[in-house]
Amino acid sequence: MSAKSDIGLIGLAVMGQNLILNMNDHGFIVTAYNRTVQKVDEFLSKGAKGTNIVGAHSLKELVNSLKKPRRVMMLVKAGSAVDDFIAQLEPLLEEGDIIIDGGNSEYQDSQRRTKTLAQKGLLFVGSGVSGGEEGARYGPSLMPGGNPKAWPHIKDIFQSISAKVDGEPCCDWVGEDGAGHFVKMVHNGIEYGDMQLICEAYHLMKSALNMNHKEMSLAFEEWNKGELDSFLIEITRNILQFKDDNGEYLVEKIRDSAGQKGTGKWTAISALDYGIPVTLIGESVFARCLSSLISERAEASKVLKGPTESFNGDKQAFLKDIGKALYASKIVSYAQGFMLMREAAKIHGWNLNYGGIALMWRGGCIIRSAFLGKIKQAFERDSNLTNLLLDPFFKNAIHDSQVAWRKVVATSATIGIPTPAFSTALAFYDSYRSARLPANLLQAQRDYFGAHTYELLTAPGKYIHTNWTGTGGDVSASTYKA
Repeated sequence: MSAKSDIGLIGLAVMGQNLILNMNDHGFIVTAYNRTVQKVDEFLSKGAKGTNIVGAHSLKELVNSLKKPRRVMMLVKAGSAVDDFIAQLEPLLEEGDIIIDGGNSEYQDSQRRTKTLAQKGLLFVGSGVSGGEEGARYGPSLMPGGNPKAWPHIKDIFQSISAKVDGEPCCDWVGEDGAGHFVKMVHNGIEYGDMQLICEAYHLMKSALNMNHKEMSLAFEEWNKGELDSFLIEITRNILQFKDDNGEYLVEKIRDSAGQKGTGKWTAISALDYGIPVTLIGESVFARCLSSLISERAEASKVLKGPTESFNGDKQAFLKDIGKALYASKIVSYAQGFMLMREAAKIHGWNLNYGGIALMWRGGCIIRSAFLGKIKQAFERDSNLTNLLLDPFFKNAIHDSQVAWRKVVATSATIGIPTPAFSTALAFYDSYRSARLPANLLQAQRDYFGAHTYELLTAPGKYIHTNWTGTGGDVSASTYKA
């Protein structure tokens, strides 16, 4: 096979096939390969029929079909499968060739792979790909990071196939080693938060306001015309009005036990590792975990009592309050996500363009929304912005929403409808705006029982131990941060 293809792609599940077809639409010649080679022939005879897409029945055939520097992209399951393919590709590639991992890999794996392959003269890219099947086919959000030497060789392909907003591609170089996959991980974590918040709004509409599906769908349609305009609000409207073959609303027949693939959990773990309070995403992960205890919840519902009070206020006014609570909580979710990215960038030496990241998320991806344009503007106003809540636009938006937000959280607690994401977002906001928190007592407790020491307001940086009981002695534990 003479070398003519611009890029090779390994993995012919739906995402892989759609990405290949997208590349073909934009004039790039792609060689397709799958470990089960029968799938290559099926793809060429069906989905890729009549295109310029080339098939390969071996990795050697794939590599030999590519122009130099060779560009090989993988869309395979994260973990060992990625390492296995890299190990098989290494002896077939030459110095300067590029391996791209487009799966949902952990960012630490991408850091390791970038370093290891660089030592062998190969360039590694770990790229987030968001947008699902439709995004892959017609324009995803792409978040490439890794060895910066690779970017000039893949930029044209990636930016051509990505989604566009106002003519700008939803793709740019994110940063070194694991930066691309870290940003994609945070994207997915925010996605967890957005989805949980929307589900809590639905729960309140249905169980507190007794709205029917047509009314709920119309409410989401109205929200989608304003500040909450987003892909997830749009599809929620569609889901709520969808009927099955029996003419019944399908959503009410779906088992209320949520699944997850791990990126939300990884975001929460990273937040703990870096000491950043990404509470809303963490709570969203736990909400999915709690939903999976479906049999326990069924038993508990028979014996554990809640309030007997029901909502008896102005339903239209409360519906507006729910929309404002959703908006305020969404601001907190993004603020926390950008806090986490900023801390990781500081630790790993990544030069992240936060406004650019917001632009990458404006189109193609699952969390795409008009709201992201406001984030881009916030970082254009102040590239050193420490928290989105401090930007004038978002500060004013929170101030405008918080009375309604508090009503929603308080009313939900009063009538016994769980709103963990709304509630934790509000708790974060109140904690973040507090000049003084009760951690002074916590530090005294730690010193009392464990001699862990504390700092005085008048002498920050100086650690002191007090013999609280008169019998504990003066020896203190060493100070450290977990």
